[in-house]
Amino acid sequence: MNENGMMEKDEIFSKVLRAGRRTYFFDVRATKADDYYLTITESKKFTNADGSFHYKKHKIYLYKEDFEGFAEILSEMTNYIVEEKGQEVISDKHQKDFKKEYQDDEEVTTEATHSPDKFTDISFEDI
Repeated sequence: MNENGMMEKDEIFSKVLRAGRRTYFFDVRATKADDYYLTITESKKFTNADGSFHYKKHKIYLYKEDFEGFAEILSEMTNYIVEEKGQEVISDKHQKDFKKEYQDDEEVTTEATHSPDKFTDISFEDI
């Protein structure tokens, strides 16, 4: 049974994408009329303070009549992100030395702002 108390049909075809603490499940299922639809489930693992863990799941049901529009917008959005930010992951959770680099920058900034004899010429074109 799913979260709504309804029986879901068996998966017809499935793929899994593991991505760190997240796992994505892509499942083709059958409706009562024996037509197919897609479910996409994101499962994220959380660890409790006592070392035990639990999962939070979010599910999308995608029906054939929405495939074309969904695919177009998904492609447009992912292309936009890659064009604007590139392929490199830059979040603090994915970049091992993020905090270290930030702290180094902070120390330089703190030193420059607290010392009255030091002056740094900043051009807004550099920012």
